[in-house]
Amino acid sequence: MKHNKKRNTAFIYETLTKELTQSIVDKNHTRKMKVVKLLKEFFTKGAPLATELQLYGVLLETRNIQSKVAEKLLQETKHAHSKLNENSIFDAQSQLIAAINKQLGQETWSNFISNFKTMASVNAIFNSKTSVKKKVLFEQDIVDRMSEKERLMEDDRLKPLDTLTYNSFIKKFNEKYGTLLQEQKELLNHYVASFADDGFELRLYLNEELDRLKEVLSVTAIRDDQTLISQKVEGVTQYLEGFRKREFVEEDLNKILKTQELVQEFGSND
Repeated sequence: MKHNKKRNTAFIYETLTKELTQSIVDKNHTRKMKVVKLLKEFFTKGAPLATELQLYGVLLETRNIQSKVAEKLLQETKHAHSKLNENSIFDAQSQLIAAINKQLGQETWSNFISNFKTMASVNAIFNSKTSVKKKVLFEQDIVDRMSEKERLMEDDRLKPLDTLTYNSFIKKFNEKYGTLLQEQKELLNHYVASFADDGFELRLYLNEELDRLKEVLSVTAIRDDQTLISQKVEGVTQYLEGFRKREFVEEDLNKILKTQELVQEFGSND
């Protein structure tokens, strides 16, 4: 199926989130700020693209439900999408495409999105110009995916063109992301997703993660009482406690990433 990925809201969002994660890992503050600005401008709660993205999410993320429920969910999602203002979505996409091309460069569109085929199927379902026959086939495929039990669906995973390209991709990915701790990767994932749900999932995650970090730091402070390390640890602990009383800002992301690394070092040198 011929598909214009630049007119697929889910694909645009995934592309930007990859750019954001990569810029953070690369410590490219200028590029990170450009991506953050675009995400906040076009995917803030209530914006046309943010509203459509939520409907994409319903069909892309739902798993392990009964077939009848999946069919009902699909129909309700289609109905909700039909009420959206197509002109507003098209105009917002046009503005965002132009901004990405100008501020981030054409190479942004070459980002590898593993579930692109499923995104394309959902886009075809939402597109009023899709033929009836194709739409029925796509809808059945989405219903099957939502109602089947969890398993890794290889059909969703696009493969690079050849082994050499694949190995090169894996090597570059590991070089950029392999050094991150698992908890740092999880924090980045929640931070990226926070632009779509107004930070709800990020806040839930941080409530648990900050408790974990504080507990480790508190034990360290007691163990190393009256030392310079103890004073530093106490300062970090106070910062983490104060964070609960205010909004999450970008500076917090870097501090929490560093705190996670600090806690890991304490654990490895215990």
